[in-house]
Amino acid sequence: MRLRPIPDEADEERPFWRYRRWQLSAVFLALALGVGTATAIGGGDDASSRAAPVSGAVIGGLGPDGSRPQGCRTDDSDQRVPTVAPRDITWRVLNGAKIPVSASAGPLKTTGPLLWCFAHTPMGAVMAAHVISRQMSGPHWRTVSQQQLVPGLSRDYFDAMRESLEDPGPEQATATLAGFHVVRYSDRTATIRVLVRHATTLHVCVDYTVDWDGVDWRLRPLSTGGLHTRVTPVVSLVGFVLWNEV
Repeated sequence: MRLRPIPDEADEERPFWRYRRWQLSAVFLALALGVGTATAIGGGDDASSRAAPVSGAVIGGLGPDGSRPQGCRTDDSDQRVPTVAPRDITWRVLNGAKIPVSASAGPLKTTGPLLWCFAHTPMGAVMAAHVISRQMSGPHWRTVSQQQLVPGLSRDYFDAMRESLEDPGPEQATATLAGFHVVRYSDRTATIRVLVRHATTLHVCVDYTVDWDGVDWRLRPLSTGGLHTRVTPVVSLVGFVLWNEV
């Protein structure tokens, strides 16, 4: 696939909220990514985004025999990098946008606001990148952050930035999840490129990284506190797996 870098951003890594181009792109990425500034957060005012976490919403740990939490059982035998979208994909609305859900790859469990239990497979990593990132646009983002982001200083940065956001309430342009590409995968970590279609012509992409913590995939924030790499226009869809959504 051929990617064209955005010309007015320097190559050095900077916090995502400081990019003017990112701020503009965030408007049409809002329906699909749900990750950054308030202009990229679809739905709800500032008060709703600061709602308290749901008490007791906790993803369980491994059992004494090393098994995953009760009710979370997935078939992890297919370790091939996907070249087509799973046939069991359905679409649901989460925080104002459609996300894919797979009966085989996950999320298979709902605990409070948490959607979790992804397959320990390349396709499971794909689903985790799509779902966890979108959960950050809702009122229970703190709970999701504590349970489904990789802990550390980068998560602390994200929490601090997310806490300080104000929502100016801009109009959201039409954007949909169009496809994905597994950039790299191991049983411990994966990088997933998410393809977004704006209207019917423009495609852009960003990369997410998810890490396996023994129980489930967690989204790993960048050192700057952002959840994804810079927004990059896409001039060729070769290499992407396209969703079979409208």
